[in-house]
Amino acid sequence: MKNMGVLVQKELREHSRNYKLYWIPIVFMIFGILEPVTNYYLPQIMESVGNLPAGSDFMWPQFQGADIFVSLMGQYQLIGILIIILAFMGAISSERKNGTATLLYVRPISFSSYFFSKWLVVNAIVLGSLWIGFLAAWYYIRILFGPVAIGDVLTFIGTYSVWIVFAVTVVLSLSAWLSTSAAAGLSILILLVIQILETVIGTYWMVSPWKLATYATYPLQGQVFESGYWMSLILTVFLIVVLFSLGAYMAKRNAAKTTV
Repeated sequence: MKNMGVLVQKELREHSRNYKLYWIPIVFMIFGILEPVTNYYLPQIMESVGNLPAGSDFMWPQFQGADIFVSLMGQYQLIGILIIILAFMGAISSERKNGTATLLYVRPISFSSYFFSKWLVVNAIVLGSLWIGFLAAWYYIRILFGPVAIGDVLTFIGTYSVWIVFAVTVVLSLSAWLSTSAAAGLSILILLVIQILETVIGTYWMVSPWKLATYATYPLQGQVFESGYWMSLILTVFLIVVLFSLGAYMAKRNAAKTTV
């Protein structure tokens, strides 16, 4: 347990020095603020820069608060996932390549603790950023569009957080297994390309980790969770455990590849 505390402190110092502890929450918060503000003032923005013909009367859609949350989630599904991949694709593989890991591997620590410390700190940074972004959006949504039930908002964010933990675990496990560039490429394939395929042909199945983002919006849209949601949630948690175990195992297996 003492080693675990030291490892967590080491990760926090590292992410503080490379500013990920600061810029990732700021980016998520900026998107959380911009999404409701931009959508609220969209008619005025288009009138000033849209070069619409004189006398034209375009009926802008009347957005509700729930629509803004769903739209913001769409931003996080693309840009947020890319940030996670690019920021943490080398979390373990880079330490092997530059020799930093040698200073850790010679000490009496378990690879499970080593991987868990990274998993814990990265998830804390990403989930903290995600919640900051959504809560910032909720504040402006209340002002500009009207209130959205806090219970629905928390259920929405909580469900989506499970998907984000899955995404983080995928990236870290691949970083423990592969080189940084290979981890980045395969992470993009798993988290973004399959997500697109899920959107196109996902109507043929109801259970998948990639469906959690869709199921997360159900409370905002007045829909109730059905068996597909619960089975997807259980499957995602199971895959997180499997990927975590794989990441710890691959970190140990590839320790010999560390540059000295």
